[in-house]
Amino acid sequence: MRTPLQRLLNLPNLLKKKSFFLFGPRATGKSTLIKQQFPKTTNLINLLDNELYFRLKTAPSELESIIMAHDYHDIVIIDEIQRIPELLNDVHRLIEDAGIKFLLTGSSARKLKHNQSNLLAGRARQAELFPLTYSEIPDFNLEHYLRFGGIPMIYLSDDPTDDLHAYVNTYLKEEIQAEALVREIPAFSRFLHFSALTSGELLNFSSLSNDVAISANTAREYYHILEDTFIGFMLPAWTKSTKRKAISTAKFYYFDIGVKNTLANIKSIDPNSDLYGKAFEHLIACELRAYISYRRKHAALRYWQAKSGYEVDFIIEDDIAIEIKSTKRVHDKHLKGLKALAEEQIVKQYYLVSHDKINRKVDGKYIIIYWKDFLKKLWDDAIY
Repeated sequence: MRTPLQRLLNLPNLLKKKSFFLFGPRATGKSTLIKQQFPKTTNLINLLDNELYFRLKTAPSELESIIMAHDYHDIVIIDEIQRIPELLNDVHRLIEDAGIKFLLTGSSARKLKHNQSNLLAGRARQAELFPLTYSEIPDFNLEHYLRFGGIPMIYLSDDPTDDLHAYVNTYLKEEIQAEALVREIPAFSRFLHFSALTSGELLNFSSLSNDVAISANTAREYYHILEDTFIGFMLPAWTKSTKRKAISTAKFYYFDIGVKNTLANIKSIDPNSDLYGKAFEHLIACELRAYISYRRKHAALRYWQAKSGYEVDFIIEDDIAIEIKSTKRVHDKHLKGLKALAEEQIVKQYYLVSHDKINRKVDGKYIIIYWKDFLKKLWDDAIY
């Protein structure tokens, strides 16, 4: 029997000060984390329980009596809150009048955003649960992660390929069809494939719409659905450079490399291929995003690309620039993007993360660091 993985997100600590929405894609481990971190006596209202769901769907006002019938109601967890957004009105009132702290979990914010739901007006903060990170996986296997990603049940699976296909089908059936988020499932399935092929690249709605045979507006809407169901995220452009005019188009990344590979029909990743370099960059993107969220940094993660061609993969606020290379030996040519950015004299620190095991500083400014060392320092709070 496997030892349960220790996740970085500490839910009881979050709830010490305020109520929280806890969002994250399906199967990232929200329910498991709740069971691990809260006692069995915790007041848990699971809206996947059909009897309870239909009861509260028809009579949301009964939420208070159900909560108060429980012996413990200082903290209340409502699982899959997006199934009955109307409950948030009573949640709001109970936070104000009864001082209850709520943990409200969900795998989709679509209904909450688009039904003009009561989002508690600052009375609840937001946290997210991501796939497993480097620091949560003992004996981290890079090649395995780059192929299959970090969804807990898939990373630990004896048959991750089959489980990834099942995950994608479950997402389409339970999140998209059941919630009626799109009208044309075949078109959306084609969109998923082509958007996965271009994950990590500049968004091009015109090209994608031609490939999928949908309108550009529909393509934009589909990307919004992926964001609202936490299946992907936008990486905005950093546009403060003046010496070199920056591109302002955003990039889009899937939340998990394994899901992206499955949607793109990628069955293997050759370490010497461009595909490997893109997957390696994707890993660092997800690690940075999770770090900023888990550590409550409230910092913007962006990328920079000048119209002249120079680019840097990631910039955190105006503080740290991070370039990713899968090479085993870094040469001066690999620093071109960082050096071009440094001419702006805005960003404070410059990192090049690679497979080169010799850590060093070039020109007193550019830190070349082995990827394992970078991720360890990141999670030890020694980078940002």
